[in-house]
Amino acid sequence: MSLIITILAGALIGWIASMIMGTNARMGALANIIAGIVGSAIGGFILSGGQGFGAPGFNFVQIIVGVIGACILIGVVKLLSGRGTTTV
Repeated sequence: MSLIITILAGALIGWIASMIMGTNARMGALANIIAGIVGSAIGGFILSGGQGFGAPGFNFVQIIVGVIGACILIGVVKLLSGRGTTTV
């Protein structure tokens, strides 16, 4: 059951982050899930000061931290792939 909740939360967090970063049209559901789950881990690690991945559970603060982490992840991927650069 917790795997299903993790996937659903990852999808929600990844979708919100992709909307914020303007990549929703290019990202599919699987990419949103991966960005949400990995981004949540990154955000939790940063929030804990590099001491681990925080307390277990699921609440509003963790959703915000996950969205921030997913935005960081999407931004890094955009930067490394060259999709984040624009020319005038």
